Amino acid sequence: MTDVTIKRLNASQSDFDSALAKLLAWDDSVDHQVNESVRHILHEVKTRGDQAVLEFTEKFDRLAVGSVAELEMGKDRLQKSLDAIPQDQREALEKAAERIRDYHERQDQKSWQYQDRDGTILGQKVTPLDRAGLYVPGGKAAYPSSVLMNAIPAKVAGVSEVIMVVPTPDGVVNDMVLAAAAIAGVDRVFTVGGAQAVGALAYGTETIPSVDKIVGPGNIFVATAKREVFGVVGIDMIAGPSEILVISDGKTDPDWIAMDLFSQAEHDEQAQSILISPDSEFLDAVEASINKLLPTMERADIIRTSMADRAALIQVADLKEAADVSNRIAPEHLELSVEDPQAMLDDIRHAGAIFMGRYTAEALGDYCAGPNHVLPTSGTARFSSPLGVYDFQKRSSIIGFSADGADRMGRVASVLARGEGLTAHARSAEYRIKD
Repeated sequence: MTDVTIKRLNASQSDFDSALAKLLAWDDSVDHQVNESVRHILHEVKTRGDQAVLEFTEKFDRLAVGSVAELEMGKDRLQKSLDAIPQDQREALEKAAERIRDYHERQDQKSWQYQDRDGTILGQKVTPLDRAGLYVPGGKAAYPSSVLMNAIPAKVAGVSEVIMVVPTPDGVVNDMVLAAAAIAGVDRVFTVGGAQAVGALAYGTETIPSVDKIVGPGNIFVATAKREVFGVVGIDMIAGPSEILVISDGKTDPDWIAMDLFSQAEHDEQAQSILISPDSEFLDAVEASINKLLPTMERADIIRTSMADRAALIQVADLKEAADVSNRIAPEHLELSVEDPQAMLDDIRHAGAIFMGRYTAEALGDYCAGPNHVLPTSGTARFSSPLGVYDFQKRSSIIGFSADGADRMGRVASVLARGEGLTAHARSAEYRIKD
């Protein structure tokens, strides 16, 4: 098997900016046929409800049943899966859930109020969503960790009802996914997938209730459907391929770094793995480790394509420049594999999750560190954040003027409203001004 050649960039090169932009470019345009297909499915579900869900479930998942009610799994069925999985899997799920819950409980926001000098009450009321929908991939791509990461923050936020949809092609059920749902406190589970599941959650059917927000990963049809229903419901994000960026001072075991890069490359061929270091010999050593370890990987073909097409080894002058380049990339996962990661932290402005030090493998964050593994991709960490409790809460402003406050601020509002030519606004405020 021939060695894989990784792109090399040097921040001192005159064409570095254009080379970096080319490296990061990812086409997220949706195929026209996918768009048309998704819009058709969503329209059918919106207008025909349960019947459309049944037809699409038979067509795409080869699962024929008489009613959508038959596609619902009760809590007893979830408990059965929890009891059926091996003890070590159960303990791992429970330990991960405990850490995820503990971390997210610290994000819980409370309502607040204050009173200004003339007795006016101002504040913010924080309220959980009534109902959240959780999409979980089924079939070969079954991720119980995603169930924990999406459902637990919703329950911590106080969401009354979490509805999970998960496809079961040919009726094949993944017990770990259902066990995770039991541990996370998911309220209802429907074995429905694809765009039809997104449509059912967004619009509601006779059996599947509509939700306020849809979260969770899925294939191109699911992602396109989420994009289409946004506005009818909230969504978490439109996620691109997984990414990892490692900044190393050259003193970490090259095999460790190679495997960390593989941990994202094995997701799919479009995943991106980047290493930045001021040490050119270390970049050589990691490339050697990549080619040494690649034949040992179960998903070697996927990793090989990802590394050949989208990976890069970037040489910089120093760790300060490494941080600057990282901020331009705004990676989903950022490993600071350096002697003193805390010293670098102030220089890092844009990253979905920051993994501190040589012993902090990104993979720990995917499963059991505690923080959420649903992270912004494709540079969106410049303006967005990991999934959290705050995504399942909304905020209402509280305004309560006293008579004195209405008099004082009514005079301000009157001037501004008349300046905008909105007379009714002005007079409404003026009625409350004292003579």
